[in-house]
Amino acid sequence: MIQETLQSAQEQMDRTIEATREDFAAVRTGRANPGLYSKVMVDYYGSYTPLQQLASFTTTDARTLLITPFDSSALRNIEKALSESEIGANPSNDGKVIRVVMPELTEERRKEYVKLVKSKAEEHKVSIRNARRKAKEAMDKAVKDGEIGEDEGTRGEKDLDALTKKHVDLVDEMSKKKEAELLEV
Repeated sequence: MIQETLQSAQEQMDRTIEATREDFAAVRTGRANPGLYSKVMVDYYGSYTPLQQLASFTTTDARTLLITPFDSSALRNIEKALSESEIGANPSNDGKVIRVVMPELTEERRKEYVKLVKSKAEEHKVSIRNARRKAKEAMDKAVKDGEIGEDEGTRGEKDLDALTKKHVDLVDEMSKKKEAELLEV
């Protein structure tokens, strides 16, 4: 009973860590990174499709990204989706590929991104704590119903707390790395 509850909590926390990685990859740092475009949706024959399913990405230098569509008829729609995205890049189309040059980040913009990273980190830590609360409630109910003993429940809670701390620390570490990356000039 305790192991299944801990396993379930760990799976939820691991998913949260993965979501944190994806969210942080989507925050721009001034370097060209295909991960920035993971959430860009393109109108492709009437249905919205993730850009990464429609094109390949090549980083030519630190600030330039080449996007080569698999279907050249989607070039205009991809360019439009990039222009309308919140990334703030300005795409240029040469008929075969789309070249995106990332503008330099201003100090003010960097600070806004740091605030964004901090708020996303806090959201993910709340998600981890919610997984902990749910698991703890399940353990408390099992102790109350007599399915497990109080000592076993206490040990399970200590394991749960260690698991929670490990995942929260991981989010903090990822947040600090991203902030350092953003503030690096």
